[in-house]
Amino acid sequence: MPLNLPSVIGHRGAAAYAPENTIESIHTAADMGCKWVELDVKLTKDSVPVIFHDDDLDRTTNGHGPIAEMKYDDLCDLEAGSWFSEGFAGAKVPTLEEAIEIILQRDLGINLEIKPCAGREVETSEAMLDVLSQIWDDRDRLLITSFSHVSLETSMDMAEDWYRGLLLESEPMENWKDLAGYLNVTTINIDGRTASREFIEEIMDTERQILAYTINDQQLARQLRRWGVDAMFTDAPDIVNDLLLKAH
Repeated sequence: MPLNLPSVIGHRGAAAYAPENTIESIHTAADMGCKWVELDVKLTKDSVPVIFHDDDLDRTTNGHGPIAEMKYDDLCDLEAGSWFSEGFAGAKVPTLEEAIEIILQRDLGINLEIKPCAGREVETSEAMLDVLSQIWDDRDRLLITSFSHVSLETSMDMAEDWYRGLLLESEPMENWKDLAGYLNVTTINIDGRTASREFIEEIMDTERQILAYTINDQQLARQLRRWGVDAMFTDAPDIVNDLLLKAH
């Protein structure tokens, strides 16, 4: 059964307008009319699931080094907004639980990408699902995705009924169809900036929904929609939005 997705999903919140993967970014996406957002989940050293993308802290916080070596209490001391702009000074790296609280407040759906550090594929998925199982009960507004088939396999074993999506790199592995079948995924998430029409048609033949990342260009968005892409992740929901895509 297909997932009822909006045609546009806010990428890391609304990453063009607020620091990615923060509470502020979730609010910004909701304020701009997004019905769903996409967020990344990683683990601290002491196995607290947090909303964060990179393996290292340096790009989006005032911390340094691998997040996998940072305990949660120490992560709380870091600041994750000033790199984006002074107006967001003081923003924090949220826990998964804190992010879900805001998602529920704002009545949003969510695509959670399991983004494990190397060697923590199972652990990251387990910790994320442990939290989700306690606070999330709307199966139809949750999509769990990952590039890691090990993380998706763990998700399948722990929460078989929740929707899953397989993330593919620009150059997808040859056995992606076999993996998609084994993991029983509902969506295939592709790099829409490099995907060919032929590849999109190949996915359509598997009767799975197609989600494209990260589309910030109106012309490309329209083209992907014509080719059969069901939904798009965008940093700029004011530029690529439901109204734009419904018109084409």
